[in-house]
Amino acid sequence: MNGSHDTHSKTIGYILWIFGFTGAHRFYYGKPVSGTIWFFTLGLLGIGWLIDLFLIPSMDRKADLRFTPGRLDYNVTWILLTFLGLLGIHRMYMGKWLTGILYLVSGGLFGIGYIYDYWTLNDQLSQINRGG
Repeated sequence: MNGSHDTHSKTIGYILWIFGFTGAHRFYYGKPVSGTIWFFTLGLLGIGWLIDLFLIPSMDRKADLRFTPGRLDYNVTWILLTFLGLLGIHRMYMGKWLTGILYLVSGGLFGIGYIYDYWTLNDQLSQINRGG
């Protein structure tokens, strides 16, 4: 695969997998429904979490094909969302200054915007990277 289409990183995927019982790695790879299920079931009681150890390379390849590369880096944005999301730093990085500041003063709109971004961040980045 051409490096220019490498939107997601296996390394970041495995780092998020460590916290996989929360579904973080599944959200990262664009699987919000199963990410939510992992969150509420602690990675299917740990069984799904262990299986995902072997599925990450496949999830990475599919995400690389599905999402649009461009000026915004998926890995940087996901790290910012995961660790500083309630502060809106990831939104400021994406050029969404108004909502970034709104997140900053409201705790990610009281956590609801933070959850919304977990569900939609890959699509938001693809849209921006396509020039939309």
